[in-house]
Amino acid sequence: MESRRLNFDHVGSPFVYPLIMTGGRLDKPWETSKAAEGSGADPTAARFVASLSFDRRLYKHDITGSIAHARMLRDVGLISPDDLEQIEGGLRDIGNQIDRTADAWPGWRVELEDVHMCIEAALIEKIGDAGRKLHTGRSRNDQVALDLKLWLQEATGALRAKFAVLFAAFVDLAERDGRLVMPAYTHLQRAQPIVAGSELLAWAEAFDRALQRFEALGRVNRSNPLGSGAVAGSGLPIDRNHTARALGVGPASASSIDATSHRDAAIDFVYALAMTAMTLSRLSEQWILYASNEFGFLKLDAQHTTGSSMMPQKRNPDLLELIRGRCGGVYGDLVALLTICKGLPVGYCRDLQLDKQHLFRAYDSVSDCLEMVAAVVRGAGFDADRIAARLDEGFLDATSLAEYLVVRGVPFRTAHQIVGRLVQRCEQQGLAALKELGEQAVNDECAQAGAGRPCGMQLEQWLGAANVVRRYQSSGSAGLSGFETLLDAWKRRVVSDRT
Repeated sequence: MESRRLNFDHVGSPFVYPLIMTGGRLDKPWETSKAAEGSGADPTAARFVASLSFDRRLYKHDITGSIAHARMLRDVGLISPDDLEQIEGGLRDIGNQIDRTADAWPGWRVELEDVHMCIEAALIEKIGDAGRKLHTGRSRNDQVALDLKLWLQEATGALRAKFAVLFAAFVDLAERDGRLVMPAYTHLQRAQPIVAGSELLAWAEAFDRALQRFEALGRVNRSNPLGSGAVAGSGLPIDRNHTARALGVGPASASSIDATSHRDAAIDFVYALAMTAMTLSRLSEQWILYASNEFGFLKLDAQHTTGSSMMPQKRNPDLLELIRGRCGGVYGDLVALLTICKGLPVGYCRDLQLDKQHLFRAYDSVSDCLEMVAAVVRGAGFDADRIAARLDEGFLDATSLAEYLVVRGVPFRTAHQIVGRLVQRCEQQGLAALKELGEQAVNDECAQAGAGRPCGMQLEQWLGAANVVRRYQSSGSAGLSGFETLLDAWKRRVVSDRT
C-alpha cells in the first residue's frame, strides 16, 4: 500500500491525501477493513454517498469544533502541547485558504465524502502525525451534530440582522404614511376604519413573533454532542464539559446514543423558517391586492415591479409573487426533513446526511425573501387620494354607531340590530353613509326597537371614518392612539437594534 498524490488540474497545484491504493483501487482510510471493496471501489457509489456538495459550507464550524476538541485533548493529556500548536495553526491556515478560494479550494474532493474528512486530510498533509491525532475520541457522527448546532447559532444571528432591517422599514413607512385613514378587512370585506400605520405595525408584530421562534431555539436543544462518538462514547479520558464550555452550545448531552441520532434542532429551525415564510407569503398576498388597480391603496417602487413581454403598460408585482411562491418550497423542506427522520431507529443512520440539503435550502430561501421584502417595504407608499376617494364605502362606522347607542343606554345586542336595520335603510335609499340618514332616522329606528329616542347632539362625533379612528381607546387598538403608542415602542426597538 502507498499514499497517493492527487493532482488538481483545475487549480494547478498538487495536494496529498492519506488515501490508500490497494490493487489499483483508491480506498478510503476509514474503510480499510473492507480490503478494497468499500464504496471507493465504485465511482458511482463514491459519488452517491458524498455530501461535500452541500456540507462544505460547514467548514468554519468544523474548524471551530476541531480546535475546541484539540484543546480538550491537550488538557486531558491525550495530545501534547506541540501537537495542539500544530493542529491549531494548521486548521487556521486551512480556514484562511478556504476563505480565499471558496469552492476552488483544492482540498474539496468527492472521494473524501464530506467537509470533515476533507479538512482532516488537508491537516494531515500539512502537519503529519499531529493531524492524525485530532480525531481521537470523536466520530463524524458527533462532529456533524456539533457543526450543525454551531451553524444554527450563526444562522440565527444573520436572520436577526435581517429582521432588524425589515422592522426599520416598517417603522419608516409607518412614520411617513401611518396616519392615513383606511378600511380594515375581515373576510376580505370592509370592516372598520383604521390608520394605515396600525396595519403596518401589525405586520411588524407578526414578524417579531417569527423572530422569537428563532430566539427560542437558543434556549432549547441546548446540549453539546461532541464526545458522544459514533454511538456509545469513548473509553478515553475525554472531558466533554471542557468542549461544552468552549463552544457555548450547552452542557454535554446526557445520552451519547440520542445525541448523534436526532436532528430536532434542525427540524425546529426549519419549522421556524416555514412560519416565517408563511408570514412573508401573507404580507405578499395583501400587498399584491393593495397594489392592484381594483384596490389602488399601495404604490410599489418601479424597481420592485416587472413589465410584460406583450403588454407595455404592465407593472407586475413579481417580486412579491415570488416571495409568496417560495413559501411552498420551504414547507416542502420541512415535510422532507420530518419524513427523513420519522422512520429512523435510535443510533446514527446515514439518512441524516440529507438533512442539510433541506435545512440550507430553506434558510437560503427565507433569508433572501426577508432581504427582498424589506427593500419592497422601504420603496412602497400608500396612495392617500385613492384611499380617501372610497373611504365612506362599506359603512365602516357602523360599529361606532352601535357603541354610541350603548353609551346612551341601549343594550349592545339591541344596538347591533338597530344599526343593521339602519344600514339596510341606507342601501334601500341609495345612501353611501350612515350620517346621511340624520339623527331623526336613527331615533325613529331606536323607538321602533323599544329603545326610546337616545340620540343627542354628539352623534356626528361618532360617525365618519376619521372620527372613528380618533375615538378608539382600548389598548392595542388600530386607531390613532393605539398606533402612536405602538409606533413609539417600535421606534425604541429599532434604535435598540441599531446599537
